Amino acid sequence: MNYSSLELKMEGPIAVVTLNRPDRRNALDEAAVAEIEHYFSSVPKQVRAIVLAAQGSHFCAGLDLKEHYVKARSAAEFMRVCQGWHRAFDRIQHGGIPVIAALQGAVVGGGLELATAAHIRVGDQTSYFALPEGQRGIFTGGGATVRTARIITPNRMIEMMLTGRVMDCEEGLRTGLLHYLTPTGGALAKAIALAQKIATNAPLSNYAIVSGINKVWDMSATDGLFTESLIAALVQTGDEVQSRLSDFVEKRAEKVAV
Repeated sequence: MNYSSLELKMEGPIAVVTLNRPDRRNALDEAAVAEIEHYFSSVPKQVRAIVLAAQGSHFCAGLDLKEHYVKARSAAEFMRVCQGWHRAFDRIQHGGIPVIAALQGAVVGGGLELATAAHIRVGDQTSYFALPEGQRGIFTGGGATVRTARIITPNRMIEMMLTGRVMDCEEGLRTGLLHYLTPTGGALAKAIALAQKIATNAPLSNYAIVSGINKVWDMSATDGLFTESLIAALVQTGDEVQSRLSDFVEKRAEKVAV
């Protein structure tokens, strides 16, 4: 695929995927979502972690409302659009490779849905969050009712959608939309540093962490415990386990410390 809405580059085992529609505040049209789905469905084998970033002052202003207005889609057509977003963002969340989002400016509507598909979110002091669909006469369609509501609670999501209020970076940190908050302009560097650290983990462990935990969350307690034991049995007999345990036993491994 020829990518026009994304910029792609490698930094060692780290892929940096950058939204590149700054003139539209990185709003997502159908072509951009298709590019996201294509990339995250065919990540190069050497990639151990991915940083999701954006050009310009804003991470993503959500659905490209101009395209939506011009196309005047039918209900069936827009349902297919929503399902395309679901496929693309599922590839991010369940693709087996850790994804760290670097956020600045607007993380709004579909931009928030995109951000909450990532496993770790780093924001700077300019980042803010909103779900203004109620004021636009529309509804979330990119997975917010599943992903975003799980993070901030359904009750808080309802309040944000009804009132259209903006959540600042400090409240984003308190509610779990952000894991890390950096000074203005610092989100990308922090995200890359985290990705570099994560890339040193055993790939099978990373795969299990980002693919298994959310799926277990959707299960009954009994099914979840059984599934956890299966995942643990597979991961803890992986190729790298003995060498890493040897480093620990021989006191060569880095200790856990504050």
